[in-house]
Amino acid sequence: MNVLLDNLALFREGFLGTLWLTIVSALLAVVLGLVIAGFRVSPVPPLRIFGTLWVNVLRNTPLTLLFLVAFFVVPKVLFPGINSFVLAVCACGFYTSSFVAEAVRSGINTVPMGQAEAARAIGMTFTQTMRIVVLPQATRTVVPPLSSIFIALTKNTAIAGAFDNVDLFNVSKTLSNDGYDIAVIFIWITLGYLVITYAINGLFRLLENRLEVAR
Repeated sequence: MNVLLDNLALFREGFLGTLWLTIVSALLAVVLGLVIAGFRVSPVPPLRIFGTLWVNVLRNTPLTLLFLVAFFVVPKVLFPGINSFVLAVCACGFYTSSFVAEAVRSGINTVPMGQAEAARAIGMTFTQTMRIVVLPQATRTVVPPLSSIFIALTKNTAIAGAFDNVDLFNVSKTLSNDGYDIAVIFIWITLGYLVITYAINGLFRLLENRLEVAR
């Protein structure tokens, strides 16, 4: 208990860092995931190819490698002096977007083909069909896998702690270097991650229940 009380400010900063990184990365992943999912089911071949490449490359690339590229290649080649938090968000968000895209595409495939055909028959564009007809129906199917994806994202943010970002994992390194018992540190760090992941799980359970009522 002394580890927590003696370093409460540090734990709070690490917890908020992990929480903020998770939220911003999740928002980026959702936006990109929706766009890429649209590309995957687009009638335009180049967009389908781009969407397929995006998903296959990012899903099969280790997240640590993406962090290495983000922190050691991007600042030198594209954006010198870019903030480490932004780089961490991009690495986590891009990686997670590939999983979000596949979840959304799977949800889209559950919507009967006749729905899209009827929308096109009354003159709707592809974008209007997706936004007004398909995605609202696909949401019910997409919500459960998104819960698991965002819980995995929360745990994946720990890699950012090794790249000069203040999060729970970074706090564990700092306290370990200060001589505190590593086992006790990990207990408190684990509890911090559990608070976030259980909150995500509860939020998506609530959302699922709302959608079940709507159904």
